Amino acid sequence: MLKQCSFILLALYFAVPAQAGLFADDDARKQIQQLEGRMPKLEERVLKLEDAVNLQTRSMLDLQGQIEALNSEIGKLRGQNEELGHGLQDAEKREKDFYLDLDTRLRRFESTNNAVQSGDNSAATAAQAAPPDLNDPALENRAFEAAYGLFKGGNHANAIKAFQEFLKKYPDSVHTANANYWLGSAQVTLKDYKNALNTYQGLIEIFPSTTKAADVLFNMAKCQQELKQAAAARKTLKQLVIKYPTSEAAAKAKKLLAASK
Repeated sequence: MLKQCSFILLALYFAVPAQAGLFADDDARKQIQQLEGRMPKLEERVLKLEDAVNLQTRSMLDLQGQIEALNSEIGKLRGQNEELGHGLQDAEKREKDFYLDLDTRLRRFESTNNAVQSGDNSAATAAQAAPPDLNDPALENRAFEAAYGLFKGGNHANAIKAFQEFLKKYPDSVHTANANYWLGSAQVTLKDYKNALNTYQGLIEIFPSTTKAADVLFNMAKCQQELKQAAAARKTLKQLVIKYPTSEAAAKAKKLLAASK
C-alpha cells in the first residue's frame, strides 16, 4: 500500500510540470499566431513608409533640380543685365559724343554767320577754310555709331534724323546699307510705315546682296500689310521664301503666308 502511494505521488509530481508545460506551449502558439496576424499590417505600413520616403526623395531631387535651373537662369539674366548695362553706357557715350559734335559744328556755323553779318570777312574766310573732313573714317564711324546709339537707346525720332544726316553726308560710306536698314527700323518703330517701306525698297534696290536682304524683304512685307497692301505683301513674302529659303525670315514668312490663306 505504501509503495502504491509512492507511485501515485511520483506520477502526480511529474504530471503537474508536464501540464504546466502544455499550457505554456499553448500561450506561446497563441502569441505567435497573433504576431503572424499582425505581420501583414506591419509589412503594409513598412511599404507605405518606403513609398513616402521615396516620394519625398524624388520631390527633394526635383526641387534641387529646379533650384539649380533657377540659379543658372539667374546667372544668365545677370550676365545679360551686365551686357545691357554696358551697351546702354556705350549708347549714352555715343549719343553724348554725337551731340557734342553737332554742337561744335553749330557753333562754327554761328561764328561764321556772325562774322559775315559783322563784316569780318577774314574771320569768315578762316572759318570756311577749315571745314570738317568728310573723308576722315574716324568721323564717319563716329557719326554712324552715334546714330546707332540713339536707336539702341530708344531715341528713335532723333535716330531717324541722325541716320538721314549721315546718309546725306556719307552716301558712299561702308555703313550706308546698315544706316538705311536701321533708319527703316526706326521708322517702323514710330509706325511711319510709308517712309519705312520707301527706305527698305531703296535699300534692296541699291544693295540687293546685303546680308540683311531677307530681313529687309520681311520688313517690307510687314509695312505693306500695315498699309493694307495685302497682294503686294504676299508677293514680297513669296519672293523672300524663294530667294532665302533657309533664313529665319523665310520661316516667319511661311507662317504669315499660311495664316493669310
